[in-house]
Amino acid sequence: MHLLLAIALAHGAPAPAHDGSVRGVTVSCPTWGYEWGTDAMVETLDELEELGVNWVAIHPYARIRADGTVAWRSHDESPEWIARPIREAHARGMKVLIKPHLAYWGSPFAWRGEITFDEDEEWARFFTTYEGWVTEIARHSDGADAFAVGTELDRTVHRDEWRAVITAVRAESPAALTYAANWTDFAEVPFWGELDAVGVQAYFPLVDANTEPTDAALSEGWKRVVDQLMVVAEAEDKPVVLTELGYPRSERAAREPWQADDDANFEHLQTRALRTAIAAIDAEPRIVGAFLWKWFPGQHLPRDFALQRPAARAVLSEEWAPRIATSPPTTPAPLPAP
Repeated sequence: MHLLLAIALAHGAPAPAHDGSVRGVTVSCPTWGYEWGTDAMVETLDELEELGVNWVAIHPYARIRADGTVAWRSHDESPEWIARPIREAHARGMKVLIKPHLAYWGSPFAWRGEITFDEDEEWARFFTTYEGWVTEIARHSDGADAFAVGTELDRTVHRDEWRAVITAVRAESPAALTYAANWTDFAEVPFWGELDAVGVQAYFPLVDANTEPTDAALSEGWKRVVDQLMVVAEAEDKPVVLTELGYPRSERAAREPWQADDDANFEHLQTRALRTAIAAIDAEPRIVGAFLWKWFPGQHLPRDFALQRPAARAVLSEEWAPRIATSPPTTPAPLPAP
């Protein structure tokens, strides 16, 4: 399956459960990311392959400082925690998205969506160091199939410097490029035309506080979401990939899915929301797929959003594993070509 298939899907007629979907999972980590280069990651890839997953995402970290400096561990050669997961995924017929994240812990920013600066000097420092970091990650991600030039940095997207960042990443990597915009701001990104797909962190509320999250209400909520996504997809003539999508086991899962709650009493709501999301994605050809959040390598279980738990795992097994036979493992679904 050629990388341009996503563009063909975007212009074709709707088809139920199209085989071209990106059935992705983000493999996160409890530390800075060394786990991606371990045997535990290899075991995780085997597990995900059996569940019908055909894409995985990893998210290398750098830190953001108050003065705009982006700080990271620089490497002369591709470190194994980047190189090995790409190599091992490809050996299993899976594709890889590299999605760099800025770690805001210890900074004055409550989360990366608040990163902004008042002074020109701070902006210059930010973009100089950010470009240095993200292009180094792109250079070390040899063979990656897709690359996000940024994640949730939506108070920075009005800056023209982003176009230079995109150009610099293109010079380092032939991967398909996207930007992972928060669900609140994806319509405001001015540089979608420079990228290959519209990327969205899809934590959209599906119901309000006064609405019972019935199956019908969840489906109606996703209909509204798809309508919003299609406005941008059609205006930009780009396919959409949901660079992050997840629901916690929480009473608030359908109205505030970004909240990191965990209550086993609401596991049924988490799984119903996941099934509804998968159905909505399957029904819209311009949405080429999603990366579900999240899975940790090995036996370490995330406190929230954990896809390893039996109920969430069963959703993937039932919804995605049956598609393995119709999607040859050597040609998993693409993002569009540069």
